Amino acid sequence: MTELTIALTKGRLEKQTLTLFKQAGIDTSFMEDKQRKLIFDSPDQRFTFLLVKAADVTTYVRRGVADVGIVGKDVLMENPYGYYEMLDLAIGKCKFSVASTPNYQPDDYKRKRIATKYPTVASEHFRAKGEDVEIIKIEGSVEIAPVLGLADAIVDIVETGTTLKENGLAVFEDICSVSARVIVNKAKLKRKRQAIFRLFTELKSVIDEEE
Repeated sequence: MTELTIALTKGRLEKQTLTLFKQAGIDTSFMEDKQRKLIFDSPDQRFTFLLVKAADVTTYVRRGVADVGIVGKDVLMENPYGYYEMLDLAIGKCKFSVASTPNYQPDDYKRKRIATKYPTVASEHFRAKGEDVEIIKIEGSVEIAPVLGLADAIVDIVETGTTLKENGLAVFEDICSVSARVIVNKAKLKRKRQAIFRLFTELKSVIDEEE
C-alpha cells in the first residue's frame, strides 16, 4: 500500500505538476508511458497517482479516495467545501475575466446576461459590485455566447487571450488570478500528517527557489 494517493488533474496541469515533482527530486518516470492508464503506483510505493478531470479532483479528495489533490483554484472557487487548501504551486497560472464583443457596455444600467462555466464565481463577482445579472450556465465553449446573442458577456478563464481574440472578443475586466493548488482530505491530514508535510516541504523548496 502506498503512502499517499494523489488525485491529479489530467492534461496540461498534469504535465506541469510532474515537472515540479521532478524538480523536487521525486521520480515520476513511471508515468512517462501512460498509454490509456489512469492509475499509477510509484516503484518505491510512496505515491499512487489518479489521473482525473479537474472537476472531479475535489470529489475524490472530499470522499477520501485520494489523500491529496492538485487542481486549479478555479475549480476550488466553484467547489469550496470539504477539504483543506494547503499550498499554492504557482503553476497553471491564468485569470478569471469578464469578456465580450467590442460593443459591450459594462456600465449601462440594463440587467445583463452572463454566460459561464463558473456560475458561483460569476454570481459572487457581480453581487459584490451590486449588479443584478442573469447567469446562463454553459458547459462547452462560452466564447460564442455573446457573438450569437445568447449572452451580453462571459466570465471565463483566460490564459493568453488568443481564443477570445480569434472569436472577436475582448477582456473588459479581470476578476482574480488563478493557479494550481494542493488540497488535502481533512481526516487524512491527521492520519498521514508526516507523509503529507514531507511532500509539501519538497514542493515548497522548488517554489521558493523560483520566486
